Amino acid sequence: MSARTCPDWPELMELDPDLQFKHYMVSEVGLPSESLTRISHVSLGEIEICCDVEHHVFNPAHTDPQVCEALRETHWFDVQEWATSGPGADSTSSNAA
Repeated sequence: MSARTCPDWPELMELDPDLQFKHYMVSEVGLPSESLTRISHVSLGEIEICCDVEHHVFNPAHTDPQVCEALRETHWFDVQEWATSGPGADSTSSNAA
């Protein structure tokens, strides 16, 4: 576990054990440019996102609301969406079996 690891990792692993949520500054993640243009209230180096960068899944509980809203119109998934109707829905149901 690293210093960036989300403190809620045990609960998040219950949704999908393949996801590894960490905290980053938005400027570090390489979000889609169309989402970055929607974030205007602060510098991208000043706000955090909690996400699994590899799977493009973010945790809205630990992510700035404006960032969450900007990502909803991209290929990124809210963790709940991932687990219920997104790509993680299949792994969640197979983990429960």
